[in-house]
Amino acid sequence: MSILIQQKYIHKSPVQNFRNAQLTHIATQVRCAATSPTESTPNLSRFVVEPAPLGLTPVQVKTSKAPRPDDPNLKSTWAHRAWVASGCTTVLVSLAKSIEAAAGSHFWVEPLLAGLAGYILADLGSGVYHWGIDNYGDATTPIFGTQIEAFQGHHKWPWTITRRQFANNLHALARVITFTVLPLDLFVHDPTQLAFIGSFSGCIMFSQQFHAWAHSTKSKLPKIVVGLQDLGVLVSRSKHADHHRQPYNCNYCIVSGVWNKFLDENKIFEILEMVLFFQLGVRPRSWSEPSLEWTEESSIHST
Repeated sequence: MSILIQQKYIHKSPVQNFRNAQLTHIATQVRCAATSPTESTPNLSRFVVEPAPLGLTPVQVKTSKAPRPDDPNLKSTWAHRAWVASGCTTVLVSLAKSIEAAAGSHFWVEPLLAGLAGYILADLGSGVYHWGIDNYGDATTPIFGTQIEAFQGHHKWPWTITRRQFANNLHALARVITFTVLPLDLFVHDPTQLAFIGSFSGCIMFSQQFHAWAHSTKSKLPKIVVGLQDLGVLVSRSKHADHHRQPYNCNYCIVSGVWNKFLDENKIFEILEMVLFFQLGVRPRSWSEPSLEWTEESSIHST
């Protein structure tokens, strides 16, 4: 069997060969067990595995429904707004201190380059984080459980992100930015470092809004947002759409998407998945054979 598998996938990458070989092996085992002569009337239903919607337990599968556009969970609360205000203030303090220090030293080149570097690296950071929570953990994972559940459910009902109100969509990242960046604002005084911190943290915090815009229709977006998407400054709608098509393992970056081509063509995330599998025995969700639970469900209210 192993020889046949190697011949079948000889022209594919080692990562794809490994994944396809596993699926072929599993399928072969199921067929053999189902046709075993030891049972005159085999019960094929026991070989059927119904995968849970991403982030849900089997018990939750039976009762899970698409959220309605007027679902209260999509609305912003005053706590959400407070955290977003706190995060925005924290970012603005970084940028204001950078501008003030640069004006005092009459030196602008390095802070501007540092701000550009922060923007570019924020796209990479968003991709690494998105890949991690898409493929590992579940709702019970400490610290990241809520985000994991939200992103995994997003694959089932991606339209919901366009229905989330602004503060509801950003408050989780704004909270993280407040706790991590505010101490830096208090102790860092170099304009170059502050420019990088402000740019990087601001792009990370607003990455979820860029993500929401990538799911919106062109007619519903402000013209300036459409223009920035077309220029590649923000992640485009067409490029991000590929992330929601089989095999669901590309275009993870959601700030500008500038890193997506490099990461996907060089199979960076697939290599990391192999390393984690052989070192820790943990399989990413992207290795699973696509099922109906990965398939997008639309809503009559989403148009």
